[in-house]
Amino acid sequence: MKNILYFIFIILFSQNSVFSQGTAGDRAKFEYRTLIDMPTAGILEKGYVGATTDILPGGVIIERLEVGAFDNISFGISYGGANLIGAGKIDWYKLPGVNIRFRLFNELITFPALTLGFDSQGKGVYHDSSGRYDIKSPGFYAAVSKNFAFLGYLSLNATANYSLESKDGDNFIDLSFGIEKTIGGTVSVIAEYNFAFNDNETKYYGGDKGYLNAGIRWSPGTGYTVEFDLRDLLDNKKLNPSTADRALKIEYIKSIF
Repeated sequence: MKNILYFIFIILFSQNSVFSQGTAGDRAKFEYRTLIDMPTAGILEKGYVGATTDILPGGVIIERLEVGAFDNISFGISYGGANLIGAGKIDWYKLPGVNIRFRLFNELITFPALTLGFDSQGKGVYHDSSGRYDIKSPGFYAAVSKNFAFLGYLSLNATANYSLESKDGDNFIDLSFGIEKTIGGTVSVIAEYNFAFNDNETKYYGGDKGYLNAGIRWSPGTGYTVEFDLRDLLDNKKLNPSTADRALKIEYIKSIF
C-alpha cells in the first residue's frame, strides 16, 4: 500500500495540470497553511495576523500566532503542553516552536504554488529522553499546492520535509500528500497521509503504516475556521495506541492595518 501511495505522491509533486481554474485565493479570502498536520503552500497575506488553537488528546493544547510580515513571507511562534485539560501537573513544552515560510512561486494555470519553510512545532507530548514530540515537527520543508474546479474546488497538496528531531536515531526525508474538497461555500473535507519515513524504526513511537488523518473544516464567518479531525486512522503509533484520535482546531485571522 505504501508503494502505491508513494507513486501517487510523486505524480502529484511533479505534475502540472491544465485543468486548474486559479489559486486558493479565488475560492476563499484566506489560504490554509496546513491541512491537519502537514504544511501546504498556502501563506498568510501581508498585514494579517492568524491565531490558531490545537486541542489534542492527552489534554494537549498548542497556541500558534502567525504574522504576514511581507509579500509572500510569514512567520510565527507557538507554544503549548500536555495535560492542560484534566488533573495533575501540566507538562509544558521545553521550548516554543518557531515557523517561517516563503512563497517561492505563486500558482499558475499550468504550475503549482511552491513554498519553502521551517516549522519546529510537533504535536502531542514532548519526550525529553528522546528529544521529540509524539508526532515530529516538520522541520525544513518544501510544499506544493494545486487547485482545480471540480464541483466546487479540489486542492491537491504534497510536502517533502526533514525534521531536526533526530535524537531517537530515526530520521530521514519524509513525504506527505493530502487533499481538500469543498462542499458548498463554507465546508470542506480534508485528508492527508504521512509516509513517516522518519518515524518507523524506533521501538516506542511510530510503526511502519504511516499516519492517515482526515477531518472536516467549517468557516462560520470571515476569518473564522473550526476544524474537527480524526488522526492516526491506521493506528500507527506505538505509544498509547488507539485508532482515530479526536482533535479540534480553531483559527481566527484578522487584518492589523
